[in-house]
Amino acid sequence: MLHCDTRPAFRSRFLRRRPDPIQSDSHRLAVNLTVTKGFRFMKIAQIAPLTEAVPPTLYGGTERVVSWITEELVAMGHDVTLFASGDSVTTARLEAMWPRALRLDGTVRDPNALHMAMVEHVYRRAGDFDIMHFHMDYYPFSLMSRQPTPFVTTLHGRLDLPEHQPLFNTFSSIPVVSISDAQRRPVPNANWVETVHHGLPADLLRPTAVAPSYLAFLGRISPEKRLDRAIRIAQRCGIPLKVAAKIDRADEDHFEEQIRPLIGSPGVEFIGEIGDAQKSDFLSGAHALLVPIDWPEPFGLVMIEAMACGTPVIAYNRGSVPEVIENGVTGFVVEDEISAAGAVRDLRTLSRETIRERFEERFTARRMAERYLTLYRRMVDGGRMRPHLVSAI
Repeated sequence: MLHCDTRPAFRSRFLRRRPDPIQSDSHRLAVNLTVTKGFRFMKIAQIAPLTEAVPPTLYGGTERVVSWITEELVAMGHDVTLFASGDSVTTARLEAMWPRALRLDGTVRDPNALHMAMVEHVYRRAGDFDIMHFHMDYYPFSLMSRQPTPFVTTLHGRLDLPEHQPLFNTFSSIPVVSISDAQRRPVPNANWVETVHHGLPADLLRPTAVAPSYLAFLGRISPEKRLDRAIRIAQRCGIPLKVAAKIDRADEDHFEEQIRPLIGSPGVEFIGEIGDAQKSDFLSGAHALLVPIDWPEPFGLVMIEAMACGTPVIAYNRGSVPEVIENGVTGFVVEDEISAAGAVRDLRTLSRETIRERFEERFTARRMAERYLTLYRRMVDGGRMRPHLVSAI
């Protein structure tokens, strides 16, 4: 049983593809005929930021989501071209816009220049596709609105900054997708065409047979993620905290001034950044994942990563949290450190098996890709669908 003190405290082309499991053209054609029975397969462009490879080696939420969408669409029989960095790995056709991810390339001082060149390159290829799906915020809005191929942009970040208002007033007709309903609130005048929650591959992360013995913090150390709160919650409960997180250059001062003194506290273990291969064991070994955020979280991949491992999530009631976490089922939605500590005490009422089941029902990559595919068809059928016929065997 977990006990916590809940009393107030004083206070060019660099083509790189995964091996294709389908060896023969006839076999590939048969798969396409099976998958696409009843509808026309689509030629789809996925356009990712160049910041990280697709998928990223370690942290990189947007690029991971782009990879999962792309791979699922290919598996469903569609013709997908991925515009991304040259060190990306995909079963789709890779159009490399720069040799390597910008975060790993110290020679690049102006990433905006490369992203602008990328948008122009995609614009010149627009006629090759039925639909183009951008993941680059507002970069494509102006240029792509001047050509006929349907396109849509998934907005992956926060939208509550004052400068976003004139942007969406200016581009009020551009079709955009939200990753949570909460993300839409600051800009209701945007042309929202769908909300699609993120999903991850069903077998990417799974519960492992390990006895939970600590609380976990996963992702990124920054002012809005509030690792300091997680440390205080764990200390209040007398439970060790393990921190698996990256530190961006922009957040190094925050880490040195605010977090490093706390990392040295008893019971706090800083592991550093981890990849998917380590996450199942890390999350399965936790009583709960702490998400004590202090910003309007657009989605929060770490929450569904925990759910995939059957691990409860204790998260502050900010942004998307009430949409992702089912209070009392997959975790607890809390308001402050005291209620978070109380939620740790109540973890025994949750079923880790049920948490995994709810992940499979709500947050798989296949479900996400199917939602996007439905949107693509709706947009294309409302415009100019160019049929792509599949030959009979």
